[in-house]
Amino acid sequence: MKVRLTEQQKIKLLNSQHVYQVMQQVLLRENKINRNKEHFWIMCLANNSRVMMIELISLGTVNCTIVDPMEVFSFALQKRAVKIVLVHNHPSGELAPSFSDNDLTEKLLAIGKFIGIPVIDHLIITETKYYSYADEGLLDSITRKSTFDLSFANIIQLKEEIKKSKQEAKKEMATVLLEKGIDSNIIQVACELTKTQVEKLLKKV
Repeated sequence: MKVRLTEQQKIKLLNSQHVYQVMQQVLLRENKINRNKEHFWIMCLANNSRVMMIELISLGTVNCTIVDPMEVFSFALQKRAVKIVLVHNHPSGELAPSFSDNDLTEKLLAIGKFIGIPVIDHLIITETKYYSYADEGLLDSITRKSTFDLSFANIIQLKEEIKKSKQEAKKEMATVLLEKGIDSNIIQVACELTKTQVEKLLKKV
C-alpha cells in the first residue's frame, strides 16, 4: 500500500536521521491499535537520494511481520527506484535487531546487489527512537559475512519480475503519450510495444 507523502516529506536523504524524520511521522499517523503491530516499509529513492515514494509491504502482529523479498523488489523495479531503504518498527520499544531481522536483511542485500537496486540502510524504529544498520556498521558486517546464495529458482523468478516491470513501465509511458494525443504508430515504435498492445491501451484512455 502506497503511503501518502507531503511535498515536505519528499526530502533528499543525507543520513539516517532524515529517514527517521519521515518515518516517525508515518508511524505516528497510524492509530494506536495499528502502531502496536509491526510494519515493514520500503523507501524508494531517486539517483539524488530524494524520496520518490514509500510503500507499506507488510502489516503483521505485535512481534512479527511476513516479508516476501520478491515482492519488495518487484515493487522497487516497477517504481524504477535507484536504491532503497528498509524500515520496520518494533512495537515493544526494543531496538536491537533480531536474528530474523538480520536474516531478512542479508537476503534483501544479496538480491538488491544482484538486480542493481542496492539496499543502503535498514532502520528499526519506535515512536521516539531508531536503530540504523548502516550507522552501527551492521550493514557492512552482514554484507562481508553473507553466505546467502540465490537459488536457480530465485534467479529465474527475479528475471521474470524484471521483465514484467520493464513491460509495465513501457505501458505506463505509452498511456501518457496516448493521453497527450501522440500518434499510436509513433508510440508503438518509441515504447517497443505491439500494435495490439497499443490498441488495448487506447481503449482505456
